[in-house]
Amino acid sequence: MNGKIIINLGRQFGSGGKQVALELGRKLGIKVYDNELITKAAESSGFSPDVFKKKDEKRNLFPVSSFFATQTFGSPKNYLNGENLFQIQSTVIRDIAEKESAVIVGRCADYILRDMDCTVDVFITAPEENRIQMIMDRLNLSRDKAEDLIEKTDRKRETYYNYYTFGNWGVASNYDLCIDSSILGIEGTADYIIDFAVRAGILREEVK
Repeated sequence: MNGKIIINLGRQFGSGGKQVALELGRKLGIKVYDNELITKAAESSGFSPDVFKKKDEKRNLFPVSSFFATQTFGSPKNYLNGENLFQIQSTVIRDIAEKESAVIVGRCADYILRDMDCTVDVFITAPEENRIQMIMDRLNLSRDKAEDLIEKTDRKRETYYNYYTFGNWGVASNYDLCIDSSILGIEGTADYIIDFAVRAGILREEVK
């Protein structure tokens, strides 16, 4: 394991998954990669970050002529398909995992790094009512709009994950640990994940 740990964190929208990831990073003193993956993927490919932002955890085809920056990854085409972007981002995720400990949020990282023995694959969930309230408060939305955004975002993540991994997003058998963040709160959930990693022998006790 070379002393490294990679925590791959999937999450329902509004479950506080990003906040749990940030708390894990703070407690363990390691980087958290979420939107940062977009920047790294863009830098390595020569495309504008806008390409990856438009595609992030979605499946579609779209024109890239207005986003193309430099020609460091293949040849420019009229359309860049999702498989191309997924491969670029997968390469970036593997490069991070080979060099450092990290918390990686979403983007099928558990599948991409499935052959590494220093990983803990976690899925964060929460009751629907808790998630609705969190999104209403965080984005200042009405209840109806919050419910709609949760449904659309979760459907987008599920479609993306299932397509590229041939698995089932959010299904317990795909992860080492599934946890309801509403029970222990953000910090308590992070502590629980760390304790799980220690008990699983992936994280050293003195790092806890």
